[in-house]
Amino acid sequence: MPRSHEHVIAVYQGSFDPVTLGHLDVIRRSSRLFNELIVGIGRNPDKQELFTQRERLDLLQPHLAAFPNVRAEIYEGLTVDFVHKCRARVLVRGIRDLGDLTSELRQANVNLAIGGIETIFLMTRDEFVLTSSTYVKQVYEMGGADIERLKKFVPENAALALARKLGNLRSR
Repeated sequence: MPRSHEHVIAVYQGSFDPVTLGHLDVIRRSSRLFNELIVGIGRNPDKQELFTQRERLDLLQPHLAAFPNVRAEIYEGLTVDFVHKCRARVLVRGIRDLGDLTSELRQANVNLAIGGIETIFLMTRDEFVLTSSTYVKQVYEMGGADIERLKKFVPENAALALARKLGNLRSR
């Protein structure tokens, strides 16, 4: 257990394509648990990205201003290597449901085995259980091109960025 005088750095990693209100909630809560939180914007080889890593960083940055101990960085490669580079001791992951828990447990065990990185799970608050970047994009693409509807899941700047990137799909 860390002693109170130790400086503990944590990494919250994700693709953030785009950032959601659920992501921001995990960031807010994690910022209170650790001396320093680094939001790592990586790539998920299993997903087709809509926004570039730079665009995702730009969408996230305005929301981090309220947290003096939080910063975001783009990285390539293995998350465990990024965590080591940041001199972090902990990887933070948000859990929405049993499906998340199953896949995140596997990943946590891989990260521990190959990098000696411990993972801390934060349960998502009820209002964010259905929030997923993938679902947000699907809702938009299937006809939900309504900024007010999207703002239930993503911050306004992300909803506007989705509209710019995907256009008004209702008229197609």
